[in-house]
Amino acid sequence: MKTDELITVLSTNVEPIDRRQLSREIVAAVILGTVVAIGTALTLPGMRMDLSAPNALTYFCAKIIFATVIVIAGTAYLLRLVRPGVVSPSKSAPVPWPPVAVAALATISLVSAPLWHWHNMAMADGWIECLVSIPIIAVVPFAAVVWAVRRMAPTDLARTGALAGFVAGGISAAGYALHCTDDSLPFIALWYGGAIVMCTLAGALLGPRLLRW
Repeated sequence: MKTDELITVLSTNVEPIDRRQLSREIVAAVILGTVVAIGTALTLPGMRMDLSAPNALTYFCAKIIFATVIVIAGTAYLLRLVRPGVVSPSKSAPVPWPPVAVAALATISLVSAPLWHWHNMAMADGWIECLVSIPIIAVVPFAAVVWAVRRMAPTDLARTGALAGFVAGGISAAGYALHCTDDSLPFIALWYGGAIVMCTLAGALLGPRLLRW
């Protein structure tokens, strides 16, 4: 068979590529991970019971918004990173800005409070539980996102794994917020943010092994 004939055969009856399939699979993985994280948080630690108080509801919403922005930003960046044939997005992408913004607000909160309140605002009683629970709850969301990403063609495996961990950490933080009653901005920035950083670093370490193709 001549080259021209081979090309003609290969180009016959070629089905169009569904360019939205990648987005659908990763979004489905994020939704699945969110459902599992919420179910885990409600089943194991249990739902917080003080949301009828205005202050508790306000800080609860702040936690959910913080985690949701992380998940949305991380997912959008991840979709760009794993798309085959697309130039890797800039390393200066705005993914880290949600934690930075919360850290800035937490700093303002500390500065405006008396010095002797700083320890209670930043540490509270549940910091160890927060730092342990969020990475544990993030395991299934991370596995779901990695499973979806493995069906693509990522080339920067460490960055892709880090982003999968970042997204999973945000999902887990949203689930854990249903239970956590420590509401100060310094606590959220330090321990929620710290737990999400742990998930991100774990993803970066596991990415080259789990995403190899």
